[in-house]
Amino acid sequence: MDAIATLENVSYLYPNSPKPVLENISLEITQGEFLGVIGPTGAGKTTLCLTLNGIVPQFYGGRFFGYVTVGGLDTLKHPVSSLARYVGAVFEDPETQLLSTSVENEIAFALENLCVEPDEIIARIPQVLEAVRLEGTQNKHPQELSGGQKQRLAIAAALALQPKLLILDEPTSQLDPIGSMEVLATVKELNQELGVTIVMVSHAAEEMAEFSDRIALLSEGRLLATGSPHQIYSEIELLQGQDLRPPQVAQTFYYITQKGITVPQIPVTLDEGLSILKKIQQKNVSITPPSSFPSPDAYKEEKPVLSAENLTHIYDDGTQALHQVSLDIYQGEYVLIVGQNGAGKSTLVKHFLNLLSPTNGTVKMNQRDTKTLSVSELSCFIGYVGQNPDNQIFNMTVEKEVSFALENLNYSPKRIDEEVTKSLEAMGLLKHRHAHPLSLPKGDRARIVIAAILAMEPDIIIFDEPTTGQDYRGSLAILDVSRQLHQMGKTVIVITHHLYLMPDYAQRAIVMGKGTILLDAPLRQAYHKIDLLESTYLTPPQAVFLGQKLSQLSGQDYPLLTPFELANCF
Repeated sequence: MDAIATLENVSYLYPNSPKPVLENISLEITQGEFLGVIGPTGAGKTTLCLTLNGIVPQFYGGRFFGYVTVGGLDTLKHPVSSLARYVGAVFEDPETQLLSTSVENEIAFALENLCVEPDEIIARIPQVLEAVRLEGTQNKHPQELSGGQKQRLAIAAALALQPKLLILDEPTSQLDPIGSMEVLATVKELNQELGVTIVMVSHAAEEMAEFSDRIALLSEGRLLATGSPHQIYSEIELLQGQDLRPPQVAQTFYYITQKGITVPQIPVTLDEGLSILKKIQQKNVSITPPSSFPSPDAYKEEKPVLSAENLTHIYDDGTQALHQVSLDIYQGEYVLIVGQNGAGKSTLVKHFLNLLSPTNGTVKMNQRDTKTLSVSELSCFIGYVGQNPDNQIFNMTVEKEVSFALENLNYSPKRIDEEVTKSLEAMGLLKHRHAHPLSLPKGDRARIVIAAILAMEPDIIIFDEPTTGQDYRGSLAILDVSRQLHQMGKTVIVITHHLYLMPDYAQRAIVMGKGTILLDAPLRQAYHKIDLLESTYLTPPQAVFLGQKLSQLSGQDYPLLTPFELANCF
């Protein structure tokens, strides 16, 4: 098929940058294909996307070498407004792309700016709403939509221009499981049923392996490799060398081959993995389940450090966010809280912090009713790390950020200096003591927030969606800090949708849905309640499905959680 876009020997340096962010890239994108773009943070993925609609270099300036054509148009010779008729773009955060007061106005906005006839605009709006399954929302304000619906509206607004090529840069990284499923299903339909060419940047390895026709791997501005999902995702050592996560099924079978067992090929989708697992078992390969599994640590205290009893919360608009929730969390536990958006996770945590008051029921911290404690008093016992560290940073130096709360608690200057130094050292930030917080990478900014909390010596630390928007390396860096805190004796609570990350960290899982606790169990047990997890739109790691298949084939129980555990059965 014909190429819809071509990059030839493309190199690019942002203004005042000594190092190219793209270096000698040549790539053809074929009409109707689904091209996945992967690579570690800083690889140049977003910049590559921006060359396709002319924003790089037309908007940013800098030095550009080589050429890019889209739909036969040279992106250096045609304005971005002309290229917009050929290329649509949707970025990570839909909030930054939605400007209008209604859904139909949002779709009409770009069309009006390109002087499309009013009758044509009116005709296109229902067409694109149907394409992204948002029929009937024309008159809604975009802020009334869910996260997944907002992202689909951003896609609809791009589709209304009838582009030949649709670019999606991390379109699901900010979304909950429902929103992610909605967006990925929409993108797949646009590609397969309408023939829209897709270029999608994503860290979601399992989904990229499932949907992509071809994968382009970038690193430090260079195009390291292109190939089918099988070709790229079966190169486990290449991916690991770039701190990229392969699909769990590929990782599992790579470990199995390291045991000397021959497999037809490294599978990259779950269906392929299940089929190959069956073939291995039929060859009577020796399979031995582990004799025992690590059990969660025993509770270190008899009395809970946090508890809720018959907790109910109804918001002012009548929404019942929590319904008779009861639970106990003990000193030294590492607890995972999961569930779809609207399940009640954040509402529950806000009660722990006294940011919300119960409509009914009680919340206690160390046996004291939180109603008798102020937010500032609770902050000495409970630290909170939000999804975006930048929302919690407001001082001019790292040192001032970490010392801010201590100064407000009237600590002596000597004690402040001691606590700040100790916290910065624990977080590996001592050398950045005098740096501006926003000059540091996002992972380090998250560590600043943790250091500021750690300086107050809380017993409990809550991480609320800490891995959202992070690449694999960044996610592990933050979770490694959470484990470090747990090993220091802290009670750790993590809210996340990324279940595949947690088996090496959490001991206990609380699954929430529609304001209630659906399950409270050890992590290993909870992850194997597949039907229950899927009822709240959560998907267990692929290793769990492979483990259950192994149990079915052998007649033995394999409550496995990770690729490494599964491979060790062979």
